[in-house]
Amino acid sequence: MKRISFENFFKLQEHGSTPTREVIAGITTFTAMSYIIFLQPMVMSGQLMNSPTGMDFGALLTGTCLASAVGCFLMGLLANYPIGLAPGMGANFFFITTLVPACALVLGAKQGQPQVWQLALGVVFISGAMFALMSLAKIRKLIMDSISPSLKYAIAGGIGLFVALLGLEHGEIITAVGGHYTLSKHLTSPAAIIFFTGLILTASLRVLKVHGAMLYGIVVSTIIAALTGEIRITHIFGSPASVAPIFGQADFVGVFEHLMKLLPLIIVLTFLDMFDTIGTLVGICAQAGLLKNNKLPRSGKAFTADAGATVFGAVCGHSSVTSFIESGAGVEAGGRTGMTAVIVGFCFLIALFFAPLVTTVAQYMPITAPALVIVGSLMAHNVSKIEWDDYSEAIPAFLILVGIPYAYSIADGMVIGFIAYPLLKLVSGKAKKCGPVSYILAGLLLLYVVFIRSKM
Repeated sequence: MKRISFENFFKLQEHGSTPTREVIAGITTFTAMSYIIFLQPMVMSGQLMNSPTGMDFGALLTGTCLASAVGCFLMGLLANYPIGLAPGMGANFFFITTLVPACALVLGAKQGQPQVWQLALGVVFISGAMFALMSLAKIRKLIMDSISPSLKYAIAGGIGLFVALLGLEHGEIITAVGGHYTLSKHLTSPAAIIFFTGLILTASLRVLKVHGAMLYGIVVSTIIAALTGEIRITHIFGSPASVAPIFGQADFVGVFEHLMKLLPLIIVLTFLDMFDTIGTLVGICAQAGLLKNNKLPRSGKAFTADAGATVFGAVCGHSSVTSFIESGAGVEAGGRTGMTAVIVGFCFLIALFFAPLVTTVAQYMPITAPALVIVGSLMAHNVSKIEWDDYSEAIPAFLILVGIPYAYSIADGMVIGFIAYPLLKLVSGKAKKCGPVSYILAGLLLLYVVFIRSKM
């Protein structure tokens, strides 16, 4: 019986890599994306938005690590790509700001009741299943070719501005007064000083291209907060919290009972996951020199791995699991195969035993707020790729870009832009350049406005 080695399974020699290099790359990628362990439970529990969902924080932390680990294993073993996966920044904000309130409205219940977040997880589960089917049936390419790149970039940029806004708010740099944001009057408070220290340090490390800059910023901010008495660290290591309170709670049966009302949200969530995945896969694989004739080999397996991770993530009580752009850090360190992703997965499992420290840090938001601002800036760079010289592209994209942070909602911010896009193409005589999916999506979002948003 032929012995299967790491070299043979991951084809290390063919990709010009070694086991040692892959391990180093995996640890580097994990360090770069590990901030999600802090932020994801804060978002999903509603703690970051001061809007409790009723989901247990400890269970969410455990679920984050489990969903991320499984996603990384799938990508590494199935597609053999050096890409780490975890619950995405963007999909999680869509979950808390749009999906949960919409599910509460559909059920006639209050946010915080179990049936609300269970139905929301059901939507995530169904969207992941749709993504998997679309990948297998090769419908994904048809859809992607029908959506303007400018709108994709605007969505990413708008989410980036939204995330940065939340970071400034939780860092106590800006504050809401009479429905408007204004500069805080307490910029010399301990919270603001800790925020600025973390922001400057993290930004400086990013400028110097230090891998894991956001994690280092969080660590230093945590030390300062502890020394100044802002937080009290009693335990660093401990047994992981049980995931039972949220595991297997997705109400996908309820989704079918309210399918017509939830369908627009399912479509939007599926598109968000698709845009994230395609952008990251193409970008990272181009960086690693893995594209062949400008095409992505094994793309079907990569998308299936991503979709499977989202389905498992919903079972673990989380928003869509997606490919992380921070995987580029591992590629720079030499990662070229799925072994890198597998190492990232094992790192997430080890991180489970740091749950007490993560819980303490997450409760004091100025520590993690700088990471939100940095993540926002990284996402916002996409706006440079918008076709600003073509008004039929630029205006709908701009409406999405400013709509998301101003509406304080991803779905609401996207609505006007996606409805305006096909209309402006018709007026400008460029109707044929607007794919059929754009018209369908505009119609679905119009239904969302009429039947869901107008009643919230």
